[in-house]
Amino acid sequence: MVIVDKSGVHRLEIRCCECPNAMSPDIQMFRHRFFPASFNRPKTVFTFRVLNDFLLDSLECGTSAMNYYSKLRRMTSSMFPHLVPDRYRELMRVARQWRQLKTMKWHGFGHRSDNPSTGELALFCPACPQPGINVLLSEDELLDDWKYTRSFVMDGNFKAEHLHPIKPFDEVWLSDGLGFMVGKDRYKMHLAEAADMVEKSSCNNHRAVNQANAARHKLESTGIGGVACARHGCFVPHSMVDFQKGERQMNMDYALCEASRHNMEGITRAVTFYDINCQYNKHFRVRVDRSRFLDMAPQLTIIPGIGLWHIHGHQDSCYVRYASNFIEGIGRIDGEIMETLWARLNLISPAAWGMSSPHRKECLDYQMNDSNFCKMIRMKRTLCRKYKLVRNGISESGKAFDRLDEAAPSHLKTEWLARERIAQSSRLNDPAAMDEYEINIKKAPSKKEIELRLLEESNARNAAPSRRSVATWISTGLAIEEAQIALLIEVRRIGRRSTETQRLDIAHQRDWLQGQIDGFAQSALTHLGEGFDADDEPEDLNVDILDDLDDDPADFTETSHTWTNSPELTVIPLPSNLGVDRCRRCMAEDLIPLEMSLREGQANDALHNLRIYLCNKAILFRTTVRQAKSQALKTQAWSQVTSVQQAVSLHASIYTKTRKQMMKLEPGQDQLQKYKPLLREQLKISTAVGDPNVRGQRNESLTWFWSVEVDLGGPDWTHAKFTESIGCGQRHYEIDGGKK
Repeated sequence: MVIVDKSGVHRLEIRCCECPNAMSPDIQMFRHRFFPASFNRPKTVFTFRVLNDFLLDSLECGTSAMNYYSKLRRMTSSMFPHLVPDRYRELMRVARQWRQLKTMKWHGFGHRSDNPSTGELALFCPACPQPGINVLLSEDELLDDWKYTRSFVMDGNFKAEHLHPIKPFDEVWLSDGLGFMVGKDRYKMHLAEAADMVEKSSCNNHRAVNQANAARHKLESTGIGGVACARHGCFVPHSMVDFQKGERQMNMDYALCEASRHNMEGITRAVTFYDINCQYNKHFRVRVDRSRFLDMAPQLTIIPGIGLWHIHGHQDSCYVRYASNFIEGIGRIDGEIMETLWARLNLISPAAWGMSSPHRKECLDYQMNDSNFCKMIRMKRTLCRKYKLVRNGISESGKAFDRLDEAAPSHLKTEWLARERIAQSSRLNDPAAMDEYEINIKKAPSKKEIELRLLEESNARNAAPSRRSVATWISTGLAIEEAQIALLIEVRRIGRRSTETQRLDIAHQRDWLQGQIDGFAQSALTHLGEGFDADDEPEDLNVDILDDLDDDPADFTETSHTWTNSPELTVIPLPSNLGVDRCRRCMAEDLIPLEMSLREGQANDALHNLRIYLCNKAILFRTTVRQAKSQALKTQAWSQVTSVQQAVSLHASIYTKTRKQMMKLEPGQDQLQKYKPLLREQLKISTAVGDPNVRGQRNESLTWFWSVEVDLGGPDWTHAKFTESIGCGQRHYEIDGGKK
């Protein structure tokens, strides 16, 4: 006989017992841990050891039967492997039988005469609520508590393709519908009855919707889709379906309905996460009611959700309507765990591409069963680790919430709770009810808006000629200060190692700036009165040049071609530079609130531009810098980053100078709370801005200036306290009408 073992392929003489009461030869071989390739007159046997090794190689390495047997032939004869008997086809057939027998034994059918029913040859999650298994349930009792909510995640995988079988009439089904893949006959009847609608997404351009009807004629199956538990990542038995075209609703309807029937007697609440749930869930119940092959318990409420990674590609309104953060009782869950499960299946997808249909489904079932098994044996360690993290998180979140709660006006809290109850109760029939959770962003007034308002007020009250254009005069002074800061940064950047062209450009800028300062100083005599002397010796302009830690601070501190009377160091006669007491002596006290208002607009503009350039810098790092391959592209990418960083430093310096001048004008408490000091470490790119999906930032809070424009609904509801509740990278920030 030919004996195929883990050590190679051997030829040995075997004699079976031929006594009158002896067992048949095939049973004798089984007793000696040999699996015969045929049962009447076996000429080839496989040891149990080689079959177990092949299944393990297939699970962990995705090894095909052809590659595995080729390895055995080379182990037998490294010089002449082609002379070793070819038992590749026998291995494929025996491995299928061995896989089926082992699976039936593992699931308790080794010594039972009855046959397994739908999904009984599949493991499921031990931690998800299953009445009668891990949850006590009396007769006719319903479990409507949030603790007994089932969470499902749905997704499709287009790498698990399958060619049309060559001989479909010759296929032998060993476990049709007994594992994770659904039974073929009922599924085919459902597809034949279901309406094939050409869908178009009304949200953003979702590929799963717009390519749902993309057919590929060479393939029997373009991929698979199904359902897993969203919290622990275990495939749900008998809920995996084949795609005939794209990821159509009729396919996922069948998968979800089958998943909702698995050990859910008495459970009344389920949450589904699907990357196109904003489209898919609209008419789901209507499709279920119309079909004869879609069964779902009438008391089961399906709450739609979208994973936090996919939701960034949706419209802004989808966030509060479908994100897990706003689903009551769901806990901390991202709804994206299905993406990690496909990696195990993708190992065997190339080998299963040309298999027969039953063989392919058996391999997929076996792989999914092993995935669930690995989840099960590690469940204790995983849950303990998560419990420790969440126990610490409760304390931190509780403190943050207490700070929010203490600052919120009591009448607003009562109103918010009532509106929340209405939104949560109405979300199933009207997802737009969840828009109550939208953050109200009101763009802070710019310097131009404030100047326009001041001019209109001045004209309305018929101000004196010396006061009629004072707002424009102050605004001109603020613009001169900004030009001084920009020139000062440029002078310090180029240092003494400058070219003639650079020095000429600096000279032109200084000449223009000096003319602006001279004109502004002459106008000061009109607005500040006779008490002002333009020849007073003021202090030099003191500007804090802020730079990101990515840059070399020496670029800004290097000695440069600057002299004491340089126009970029000249202090212009604004009320904040004169001081409150001197303005009072000059009878120009009324200019102080005007400059304060314009300074607020200037600070708003600086922070607004700062947010834009920090976002641009983050995008450059995520796209241009990361994708640059050649040295030339890398040089160009870093040049763009440097340009953006210079803009960040400019607007940070303008804000710092503006806040310093505001402090001289005796600001109020609200202004002190709103306009905080800008620190160098706050200008680093946060992971929440640079990559909103990076791991480990769920509890990270954004710097205060990212939420300075949020409408907080009450005078005591401060911007700083609201920052802690915004979350990280889970909100689009509106900038100039676009999304960053």
